Amino acid sequence: MLQPPHQSLQLAAVPAQRAPVRDRDQEAPWHTEAVCRRDEAGLFFAPSKEPTAARLSREEAAKRVCARCPVMVECREHALLQPEPYGVWGGLTAAERRVVLARRRRRELELKKAARGTIAAAG
Repeated sequence: MLQPPHQSLQLAAVPAQRAPVRDRDQEAPWHTEAVCRRDEAGLFFAPSKEPTAARLSREEAAKRVCARCPVMVECREHALLQPEPYGVWGGLTAAERRVVLARRRRRELELKKAARGTIAAAG
């Protein structure tokens, strides 16, 4: 069953809590362990003129693949830092990534503003 968009956005804002895996070969890039390497790329990227219901269904299927991936957090951070404009990366759609990035920017501005206030008050 599809979740309403507001629920997935709330979940997307909270980073997944996964234990970092330090046994990985540090020489190999994170994506060599990605579960999606074994799946059809079409699941993660929209075909042109895809109907909304089909897109939502495809995105949910892609997110289920991401949910079982050992490098989901690394993938998500890659997509947020690049930023990747299309597809499902790290369990987030492009729209969800834009929301996460906007929240991060807003939080950074608030922290800078608070730091300036602390410095001014101390002086």
